Amino acid sequence: MKLVKLGSIIALCAAPLIANAQGIELKLGHVGEPGSLIGAAADEFAKNANAKLAGKAKIVVYGSSQLGGDKEMLQKLKLGTVDMVEPSTVMGSVTDIYGVFEMPYLVKDRKHMQRIEKELYWSKFEPELAKKGYKTLALWENGYRHITNNKHPINTPADLAGIKLRVPNSKWRVNMFKAYGANPSPMKFSEVFTALQTGVMDGQENPYAQIASGKFYEVQKYLSITGHVYSPAYLIVSAANFAKLPADVRKILEDTAKETQAFVYAKAEKDDEALLTKMKTTGIKVNVADKDAFIAGSKPIYEAFAKEVPLAKEVIDRAIALGK
Repeated sequence: MKLVKLGSIIALCAAPLIANAQGIELKLGHVGEPGSLIGAAADEFAKNANAKLAGKAKIVVYGSSQLGGDKEMLQKLKLGTVDMVEPSTVMGSVTDIYGVFEMPYLVKDRKHMQRIEKELYWSKFEPELAKKGYKTLALWENGYRHITNNKHPINTPADLAGIKLRVPNSKWRVNMFKAYGANPSPMKFSEVFTALQTGVMDGQENPYAQIASGKFYEVQKYLSITGHVYSPAYLIVSAANFAKLPADVRKILEDTAKETQAFVYAKAEKDDEALLTKMKTTGIKVNVADKDAFIAGSKPIYEAFAKEVPLAKEVIDRAIALGK
């Protein structure tokens, strides 16, 4: 009888664990608006991963900063109140080496980015991120960044003089635009439209997908095609909390995250042309900036970064070589 009772108790205790294992909800947060590349990547990943998980766990996506800004969500990863986050530029404030992706005109194209990932990311970037308690599941994309504003077309860095420009929370992005002569201010993405509408900011810089999904063309007169920075997006988890998930769940998440990159790159390339065409119909005035002038004005930015951040020169030199 005692054995029967003991077995019953064990069964009762185990039942909630089995139920919980079959019903794990994983929250994935990002700041992208509907129609953004960041949002599309998260949705594609969640759809495919959930199909493979078959009820063992379920990813629920929370976009449009519902769970906070990038910095807040990265903090929530540590607390366990968010399970996955898809940040971009903010990673430079987590660990300085990510500022490499803030260097102007470093990444030539997506094939170059894939070589950088293969040869450098997992060996140089990921170990530094691990020291902060995070883990990368995959590299995706935010896109090539361009400038919008309400003052005048931006053709050279000199045209940015005095422009109040919203930038992401990255000291290297701030330093870049200070070097170009602008007056940059970090601000949450969710606050940008109102800041532009009210004149608190004259302009901002983002990839086409973010400009279009944020409807910044409604409150901006000029779009200058600068392509000054290529911004990866990352699928990030807390290393400690991720390790607590069942091994089969972890494998599905990691494999599906990496598989999603092909979808993201293909969509990004297709959308770049379509979104620019669409925005031209809104009345925003478009110009192609003098890329050579911006590259010439970027030398001090590289020098300052290489001087301040350990490993920076080695990584940048290798990244540049991979683009040749």
